[in-house]
Amino acid sequence: MPALLQTNLPAPFRKIASGKVRDIYECQEDLSTLYFVATDRISAFDVIMENGIPDKGKILTKISEFWFNVLKPHTATHLVTSEWDKMPAVAAPFADQLKDRTMLVRRYKVLPIEAIVRGYITGSAWSEYKKSGTVHGMPMPEGMQESQAFPEPLFTPSTKAAEGHDENIHPDQVKDIIGADLAAKVAELSVKLYKVARDTAKEKGIIIADTKFEFGVDEQNNVILVDEVLTPDSSRFWLAADYAVGKPQESFDKQYLRNWLIAENVRGKPGVKLPENIVSSTRQKYIEAYEMICGKKWVA
Repeated sequence: MPALLQTNLPAPFRKIASGKVRDIYECQEDLSTLYFVATDRISAFDVIMENGIPDKGKILTKISEFWFNVLKPHTATHLVTSEWDKMPAVAAPFADQLKDRTMLVRRYKVLPIEAIVRGYITGSAWSEYKKSGTVHGMPMPEGMQESQAFPEPLFTPSTKAAEGHDENIHPDQVKDIIGADLAAKVAELSVKLYKVARDTAKEKGIIIADTKFEFGVDEQNNVILVDEVLTPDSSRFWLAADYAVGKPQESFDKQYLRNWLIAENVRGKPGVKLPENIVSSTRQKYIEAYEMICGKKWVA
């Protein structure tokens, strides 16, 4: 099947947002829920590629479904269902666009921060540490090596930019954005959920180096886990068998794509069409992540 790059649902559906991967719809039949549709679009360096990765949206949806079930005993979530036979009847005529790539979710007010938890020092955290010995402005132990585990997982939030890059911030700054009470709850819950996921993944031979959670609140100001969760698009997964401190690690993510963009000198440029070998290799990484995490063979 070709990659699904766009969705276009008619009334009673109304598209209310379209991101780098997901299209979000409301339906006039029930405005208390939303339809999160994961397309096969793929982005790198904040640019969406001209072609996508076949089945990517379905894989992301299945991985999120797995993790929502794992985390359900520990937090309220927005997920109603991602099972096609449990979707409202109004969705049935649009199976070609929705089946196996849609989450029906409850509608909540989303908090304007990215709740990032880091278990290992890598990426932007490693870059900051090399310059200043800090991570998100917090002093770290001396002599840390790249990819080393922190003594305890760190809550390292960022802002949510409407355009451009999110900005890493000190955890203390979160209270200025969402209030002290919610800031404390989000920080505590983020680390708790990371630890549950980390321990689950470890049993499957995967290290979760870091991940990004998003949260909403209900009318009583209870914190609710929303959006996708613990996918290769929102997390850094490493193969435990290959892990070694002191160097970068191979990830279950877009590394093939990023490497190709850099090598071809088209990093961050619009209008890039990926060659078939890059599409195929990237797709295989997503499948590999699904099969290890969910413990099932991927069937397209």
